Order: sequence, then C-alpha cells, then structure tokens
Amino acid sequence: MGWGRRWPEKQPRPAVQELSEEQKTKILTVLNEGIEDSPVLTALKMRARCLRGRFYVERLWPTPEGTPEVEVVGRMTPLIGPKVSLLLEVENQKSNWREIAKGTAGKLIKTIAEDTKGTFHGLGILDKSIREARQRGLDRLEIVRKENLHFVHAETGNACTVQEVLFHAFNVPIDVIAEPREWYAYQRKPEIAEVSEDGTKVLVHFVAYNMSYGEFSGTCLYAIVGGRWQAFTIKPSQSGSIEEALAWLKKRKWQAW
Repeated sequence: MGWGRRWPEKQPRPAVQELSEEQKTKILTVLNEGIEDSPVLTALKMRARCLRGRFYVERLWPTPEGTPEVEVVGRMTPLIGPKVSLLLEVENQKSNWREIAKGTAGKLIKTIAEDTKGTFHGLGILDKSIREARQRGLDRLEIVRKENLHFVHAETGNACTVQEVLFHAFNVPIDVIAEPREWYAYQRKPEIAEVSEDGTKVLVHFVAYNMSYGEFSGTCLYAIVGGRWQAFTIKPSQSGSIEEALAWLKKRKWQAW
C-alpha cells in the first residue's frame, strides 16, 4: 500500500516583491517595447499587463463579437532581493505554474520572442530572420527551392525552417503559420510534405521524434481560400496528399479536424 513512502514536499510559491508604481511602469514599458520590436509577438497580438503585483504576457484572440479572448502566455513574478529580478513561468494546468527563466524584463521578453521549442509559440527562428530582413530594408528574405522539398537561404545556402519557408517563400502570415498551437506546444517538428504547382497550398506534417524513430503526429494544410491564407488541421487518414486533404475539407465545408 506504499506505507512509509515519503512524497516530495510541494514547493511554496515564490514571494512577490512589492514594487512602486514607478517600478511597475518601467517594467511594463520594457515588456511592451519588446513586444513591439518583435515581428512574431506583434503579429500574434501579444500585450503585457500588471495584475495583483505580477506581470502577465497575454495573447488576444479576435472573436466575431468584437471583444477578444485573452490567453495568458506567461507570467513574471518580481522576486524579493536587492535588485528587481523577475521569474518567468508558464501555466501547465490551472494554477500549476512551471519555471522557465529568471532575469530582467528585457531578458525575459526576449526569451519569449526567441522561443523555438513551442513553450510560447515556437517561431523564434522566424522572428530572427524577419528582423534580419527588416535591417536590410526588405520585407522578406530570398528563399531557393532545391530537390526533395529542400529550401535554403539564397545568400548563405543555409537550410530554412518550415516557418521561414512559409513566410518568406509563400507569404503566409505569421498568425496563420502559428495556428497549430497545440502541436508547437508539444514540440512537434513541422516538415513540408507537398507543395502545389501554383504555390497556393502547402501540406505540412508535424512529427514527434524519439531516440530511434519519428512518430507522425498530425498534418496541417496551409492554403489560400477565399483570397487569403488559412490553416486547416487534417484528419490523419485524409492527410496523404494535398488532393486528398482538399477533397476531405470540401466534404466538411472547410471545417478543420
């Protein structure tokens, strides 16, 4: 029955250091400036707010009613100490927070913007490459397609991430690229499976890898429908090709899986 077993004690929540209004304003300014400086965080409609002594980075989701839904992406707690240091956490389950990093407001908002694991969005490499393009006065970087759906940067010959290919080569908006949020959060790696001849449809598999082999996890069809790029998650049994995925979507009146 497990008698005598000692369960690990639950770690107490970190004490919140009380900040002056001036300190709160300064931190909020740094966070919101970091969001405005990030192409990805801006496109995903992120914002920072101070509530009950903590700082929350939130994503605003548009709704038909006009009042956006609010998703808490992460929170920052001011820690007690001689200098103001913040603890960045994400919520795994309701009221169950996991530590990600500690540091200044500038460092932590950069951590969120540069995320590549899916903890916040998974588009960190894309964020960096868009910044690079803007520094050169470009809207997008030049991408070259090689054999077997292999894409590289024209200038360096370095391989591109799927997110970079979708944005730079096919002009897919950032918020549409990020739509399979759950698969990014579970650290599924996107891989391009097929591209239509006219470049208006891209089939992407999201794959989870272990030590010995890859495990197929899901498929997303990025397609121009109604004059704009949209993302459709596809039922696994209907995800073998763009043609198959389109036929399945049309039967469902374009309702994703």
